[in-house]
Amino acid sequence: MKKIEAVIRPEKVGEVRKALSEVGYPGLMISNIEGHGTHKGKEQQWRGETMKVDFVPKVKLEIIARDADVDKITEAIIKFAKTGEIGDGKIFIYPIVDAIRIRTSEKGVEAL
Repeated sequence: MKKIEAVIRPEKVGEVRKALSEVGYPGLMISNIEGHGTHKGKEQQWRGETMKVDFVPKVKLEIIARDADVDKITEAIIKFAKTGEIGDGKIFIYPIVDAIRIRTSEKGVEAL
């Protein structure tokens, strides 16, 4: 099992959720976050003044998936989250040792 964390633009969440549902992964966790990458934020104009915004709003998606499904999930995220501009986000993939469904005590892949 793997944990897929994707940090994407907030305006892309709807498209990515729909794509994930279509590839068979409707279950995910979503968190609103703020941060910056190597570009260290961005500059914006407000009432004629330039202001530096250090932390940019993003959305973090978390999905626990079978190893065999990781590629199709990451491909769907990339396809629908990509704009080609700086700030499209990142995907991180981590190994998961175990999962337990609290209600039934099922373990491993069956708990997903």
